[in-house]
Amino acid sequence: MSDDTMAPPTSQPDTEAGGLRDRRSVLRCAAIAALVGASAPVLAACGSGDTPGAAPSTGGSSGPTTAPTTAPSSAPTTGGSASAPTGKVLGAVSDIPVGGGKVFADAKVVVTQPTAGEFKGFSAICTHQLNPVGSVEGGQIICPFHQSHFSITDGAPISGPAQTPLPAVKVAVSGTNVVQTA
Repeated sequence: MSDDTMAPPTSQPDTEAGGLRDRRSVLRCAAIAALVGASAPVLAACGSGDTPGAAPSTGGSSGPTTAPTTAPSSAPTTGGSASAPTGKVLGAVSDIPVGGGKVFADAKVVVTQPTAGEFKGFSAICTHQLNPVGSVEGGQIICPFHQSHFSITDGAPISGPAQTPLPAVKVAVSGTNVVQTA
């Protein structure tokens, strides 16, 4: 037994160093996986949204999950068009005040109504550091992280560090709902 304890360690230092590297690699990979998972909704907001089922999960909910709701093709038309716009229902028209708007966080969309009956859609991801915008107040879309303010009319930056407008998102009225269209 004394020979075993006196024998020079042949693989012990390598195992320890390898063990540290393995643990560090595992932790590093776990951190990267967590970051990628956390940023997936942000990255999804940069996509075209044309991929069915590409909506990010809200995660952690024990309640039932449902597929994105789409407006039925038999929905009433608005503006005299031959067919109603179809797409993902964001919310009720009545939830979007004239001169204001509403952030639909799950869809990563802000819908505004600058004047009565005129609805505009924008990405709800601030162009400054890709944080979600938080509210629509006083005719401006506001990012609470660094106080960037954007116009409800065209998404242009009004104040704060953001220099780029919020990207437009196609929205339409379908019956009593506002829908995100392709």
